[in-house]
Amino acid sequence: MAEKRDYYEVLGVKRDATDEELKKAYRKLAIKYHPDKNPGDKEAEERFKEVSEAYAVLSDKDKRARYDRFGHAGMNASGGGFSGQGMTMEDIFSQFGDIFGGHFGGGFGGFSGFGGFGGSSRERPIVKGSDLRIRLKLTLKEILNGVEKRLKVRKDVVCHVCHGACTTEADGRKTCSQCHGSGIITEMSNTFFGSVRTQTTCPTCGGVGTIVTKPCAHCHGHGVEKGEEEISFRVPRGVAKGMHLTLEGKGNASPEGGINGDLYIIIDEEQDPNLIRNGNDLIYNLLIPVNTAIEGGEVEIPTVTGRARINIEPGTQPGKILRLRNKGLPEVNSNGSMMGDLLVNVNVFIPRSLNQSEKEIVASMKDKAGFRPTEADRSALDRKYREMLR
Repeated sequence: MAEKRDYYEVLGVKRDATDEELKKAYRKLAIKYHPDKNPGDKEAEERFKEVSEAYAVLSDKDKRARYDRFGHAGMNASGGGFSGQGMTMEDIFSQFGDIFGGHFGGGFGGFSGFGGFGGSSRERPIVKGSDLRIRLKLTLKEILNGVEKRLKVRKDVVCHVCHGACTTEADGRKTCSQCHGSGIITEMSNTFFGSVRTQTTCPTCGGVGTIVTKPCAHCHGHGVEKGEEEISFRVPRGVAKGMHLTLEGKGNASPEGGINGDLYIIIDEEQDPNLIRNGNDLIYNLLIPVNTAIEGGEVEIPTVTGRARINIEPGTQPGKILRLRNKGLPEVNSNGSMMGDLLVNVNVFIPRSLNQSEKEIVASMKDKAGFRPTEADRSALDRKYREMLR
């Protein structure tokens, strides 16, 4: 891919150019490379897009400041601006049609392909159905491995009687009297650059061009009815609460031959009885008896996939963290190459009540030197908490 040219160079202006100088330079170049003046010329079309992209950034105060500081790197998806290949002719004319004034037929309401701009009527807007949102609870095991899901979704579907036409009668519609069937309202106004034609969706018919006079008896002229659809999809590994999957076209149906809305699957997590999630790491609070902490030994702990045995060293202190690497959850979209860890937080169980024989055992330990903490033990604990407070 060719390297992007400097936007100031594209418009042929200095870096301190005023807004008026930018507009004048853009208008001159846009008219020069306009598709109506260069029919079938792909190079002119690309130049037309290039100068429009440059003007879109430099004519915006915030985008221009970001571009001056960071260059093209500052024009990413989160920062605004255009990504070059993503800019369409419709984007250009919807934003800058007023700049061209009376040239090429007086306005740029609509077009077909890359020729015939200006004089033709704008395409009627496509009505999109509303979006749906569903919360989906997943277990840690499903999050670890990814999972195929199949759901029955209650939604608006196309009316089975009128098939979305809103009427079953051949004469069930009439032409909209406000837009005369075009679906758009056109107004002319005079500007410094000449006459400007602006076009908006007709408020009476919603851009359809016709009005339903004999509505379908089943859907009452809405074109949709309540129904149900079974939808299958895959949840990738490593998703987290709050993330969402977008299933395009799986939302509510739209009447008038429009397109369906989208379905958003909002991820939630079932609380695991043993493991606590912290990012991609998992935490297990292990509680061991005093004698195991003193003598050491093997203990069994739960994992996402089953159970594992770990070794407790003799003299293990409460609060010690044992790390089982790569036993946590994967980073989303990493294909399992980046895994979290399972952190075992070791705690020592201190009994709250003892019977007489147990009390005698404890009493026999109090005079043993090995059961009394030393100054070195206290200092070690002090150092640990100082490090935690840093």
